[in-house]
Amino acid sequence: MTHGHRHITKLAAVLVAAALDCFALDRYADVQPQPAKPGQERRRIVVSIPDRKLALLEDGRVLKLYDVAVGKPSTPTPRGTFAVINRVPHPTWFGPNGAVPPGKDNPLGTRWMGLSAPHYGIHGTNAPASIGHAASHGCIRMRQQDLEELFDLVTVGTVVELQGEPTELLAKVFSVSDSK
Repeated sequence: MTHGHRHITKLAAVLVAAALDCFALDRYADVQPQPAKPGQERRRIVVSIPDRKLALLEDGRVLKLYDVAVGKPSTPTPRGTFAVINRVPHPTWFGPNGAVPPGKDNPLGTRWMGLSAPHYGIHGTNAPASIGHAASHGCIRMRQQDLEELFDLVTVGTVVELQGEPTELLAKVFSVSDSK
């Protein structure tokens, strides 16, 4: 093989790995929606990116608060209002080096909730020390037991607000947690 062919082969391998990484995050885009349980349609998730906290609200009242990891500066968490588009228990992660089946080595943990922001979701982690830090590739990471609890409390269609700047809502929601 000539030097030029080796260079093209390496470039092709890098491009395939990059494509697989993007594909991995959207792998569950076609998972069928699950119907909302009574009360869930009134729930929404609010994430304070700077505070690295997630709140589950129902009719404006805080039901649950969780510490989370958010995107690092080089791969930030998107800002805006999105929705949960799929929910996958025991997901397989499809990364640049192939598939990682459910289990302790899976970087998604035990649950995946895909967001309408392409390539992003709320998931667990096999690196629990990252919780409370800007450490992800943009997704919201949670501790396994917190994620499993939240997974059971929301459904496809739940609104997810990813907020990067202080707002009146964030001050209200997270001052509740400070007073507890």
